[in-house]
Amino acid sequence: MLGVTSNTAVIDVGGGASMLVDALVGLGFNDITVLDVSAIALEAARQRSGDPLAVNWLQGDVLSWQPKHRYGLWHDRAVLHFLTEERDRNTYLDTLRRAIEPGGAVVLGTFAEDGPEYCSGLPVVRFSSGALSEALAPDFEVVATRNEVHITPTNARQSFTWVAARSILTA
Repeated sequence: MLGVTSNTAVIDVGGGASMLVDALVGLGFNDITVLDVSAIALEAARQRSGDPLAVNWLQGDVLSWQPKHRYGLWHDRAVLHFLTEERDRNTYLDTLRRAIEPGGAVVLGTFAEDGPEYCSGLPVVRFSSGALSEALAPDFEVVATRNEVHITPTNARQSFTWVAARSILTA
């Protein structure tokens, strides 16, 4: 559906201590960047994963980060929904557009409309698949959406909206 292969350059925005990097390394991906504001979360992932050569660990804020090259896949589970100010969401989307290669893929996961209003004591913005699709328009074509109920380590239920899209940017 998205045409992602193990040769695709991947960025996991807000990846921190996520296990996605382990799965990608296990699948043979050889160009993975994990960007997170937390040096502690990045170090935990680095230690857990054995710090594979395929992974570039970047500590920084996506709102001020300047991509050095383009990626074939942008993955974000739970960063965008923390951006409660419209100007911050616009900055995020501008960074996404600069970072994605023409024809590249995007996978976004945010709290759904019936998801929590706060996470870790911080307010969040909740999105429907239509709202995420609209945020990506006109530069991305949505190819799939889904809703998911995530069970946290404390057994809380959190509703997520997921969107997979392909860049229709040409340069």
